[in-house]
Amino acid sequence: MNTYQLQIVKDDLLGSFSKKIDAIALSQTFSKLEDAEISTSDFSFYTSVASVYSSKIEGETIELDSYIKHKRFGIEFSPDYTRKIDDLYVAYQFAKEHIPNKENISKAHGIPTKHIVAKNWQGRFRNQNMYVTTDDGRIEYVAASPFMVTAEMDKLYNDISTLLQNKLDITAAFYFASMIHLVFVKIHPWNDGNGRSERLLEKWFLAQHLGPKTWFVQSEKYYYQHHQEYYNNIRLLGLEYDDLNYGAALPFLEMLSTAVLGKE
Repeated sequence: MNTYQLQIVKDDLLGSFSKKIDAIALSQTFSKLEDAEISTSDFSFYTSVASVYSSKIEGETIELDSYIKHKRFGIEFSPDYTRKIDDLYVAYQFAKEHIPNKENISKAHGIPTKHIVAKNWQGRFRNQNMYVTTDDGRIEYVAASPFMVTAEMDKLYNDISTLLQNKLDITAAFYFASMIHLVFVKIHPWNDGNGRSERLLEKWFLAQHLGPKTWFVQSEKYYYQHHQEYYNNIRLLGLEYDDLNYGAALPFLEMLSTAVLGKE
């Protein structure tokens, strides 16, 4: 039963998810999150963590220590070493000040892909087939057909709007943030920058329900440290977009809360 009247985001597993998540522990741990002492009015340590590790998942070679030296202390590195991470940092700052709607999600894609895709494709859906592959050239999964992308994303935008209008408890907020992440992964709407966008959107949605402490969650770091599990759990849903089985999504959905609780 679709309790929230959603079009593409699945709520079928919410009951099972709630039984597996210790809501009290999650709430208590989340409430204790604090900003780092090194942060200032002009520098966010945890936004740096998010930007670095989300970029590292996509193959960037930058290290957190080097990026902090660059961003916090003004130490110069090669522009090619820091440019894409700087762009993603700005996208996180943008998200903190805006709601995740259709227009802003599109804008938020254009920011971190400034030096990744051509300007005319920033914030614009792809018009080609998309096959996500492994490092050894195997097909990881087949994304939504380009003829479906606009309609599927409109459903996702609708569901995000619907869920933002509902008051969600912490368990439901974590569930739907993760499910939005997963649906976005499978649609894969952009030519590039999908991974950066989906991890930002997950946290962006969560922050709308749980407030600014959300930005201290080190989910991107957790996903990077467990990137094989991250991709394995995405793979569980199946290869072809038209045949996805969201009933197999629980292992992926649990990863975000695990990133907060610090348990394996």
